[in-house]
Amino acid sequence: MNYRDYLQQLIYKIIGPVIKGMIKIGITPNFITTAGFLLNAVAAGILVYASIYAEHGDFAYLGWAGGIILFAGLFDMMDGRVARVGNMSSTFGALYDSVLDRYSELVTFFGLCYYLLMEGYFFYSVIAFIALIGSLMVSYVRARAEGLGIECKVGVMQRPERVVLTALGALCTGIFAHVTAFDPILILVVPLTLIAVLANMTAFVRINHCRKVLLITAQKKDN
Repeated sequence: MNYRDYLQQLIYKIIGPVIKGMIKIGITPNFITTAGFLLNAVAAGILVYASIYAEHGDFAYLGWAGGIILFAGLFDMMDGRVARVGNMSSTFGALYDSVLDRYSELVTFFGLCYYLLMEGYFFYSVIAFIALIGSLMVSYVRARAEGLGIECKVGVMQRPERVVLTALGALCTGIFAHVTAFDPILILVVPLTLIAVLANMTAFVRINHCRKVLLITAQKKDN
């Protein structure tokens, strides 16, 4: 069992009673998915508001946005768990979940890019945008591969890692906003840089994985 599976099982045990409670009162997976997206939209709204009305260097709003993004990430786990435990899985639900996951990432990174740009961190906003590109391409390559009948879950920077890094970066920036040894915004930028690099690398790793699978399949057909 790798670290992702171990952490996933640990979180499932922690939120197990919550999942059972949701099922008992009739909360559906699609409702949870929608709620998670709306929380990410609220976080993006906070970032846009902060970039317009907050004083420069006031990172408290960034911290609140990070906390909301992290909380919304739990919803991303709970919808699938409710669907499986409550026997409410459906093809449309899987599609709806994937689509809103992409929208969630788009609005989150939009908020971050806008915030960084308006605060005068142009170069850092470019890094955030590159992180967004990598995040979307990781998901797109997997979706395209699965459309061709190829299982494609390889790579280190998958959605849970991206959400946690983004959320903790923003949250810790707000918590340590009064650090004077360096610009606190770097607490956000460092994980965004990791996402920008590793997410795009993951996308190409997945492309190469698909190339190998398709090559092996073609060789088997020839034989």
